[in-house]
Amino acid sequence: MAPTAPTAPASTPATAPASRRVDLSDPPESYLSFWRERRVCTLTTLRPDGTPHVVPVGVTYDPEAKVARILARRTSRKVVHILAAAEAAAEGPGARVAVCQFEGRRWATLEGVAEIRTDPAEIAEAERRYEERYERRPSPNPDRVLIEIRLTKALGKT
Repeated sequence: MAPTAPTAPASTPATAPASRRVDLSDPPESYLSFWRERRVCTLTTLRPDGTPHVVPVGVTYDPEAKVARILARRTSRKVVHILAAAEAAAEGPGARVAVCQFEGRRWATLEGVAEIRTDPAEIAEAERRYEERYERRPSPNPDRVLIEIRLTKALGKT
């Protein structure tokens, strides 16, 4: 009988890594504070072939409304991906996305359903929030739209 190769022990709930889920209804102050710091974030959308598209973005987080906002150019690939996914989705408008930021061992991810908004008042509010977080006014852009993410999950270690 030939010797068999050793096998790794099966992962069990007792040995699996702990979840870093954050309660969206009551996020800890350290999490909120981290999202107020001036940081470049990433947005992950899905291409039509299902592969991830990750780009740097500025994000604002509104914990009371459970919404994250990103300003974007109407013709950007991220906007095109969100519109295409929303059109193809059977469960209604919107596309599953994630935004993330990190510094050293601190990290925070927000997941949710993104929709494209074109209302000038909503875009102006997003610009105001961007200026508050990033301490600079976004440059004028007549092709600007708002990516609004209705949050469904928060993760992190802050």
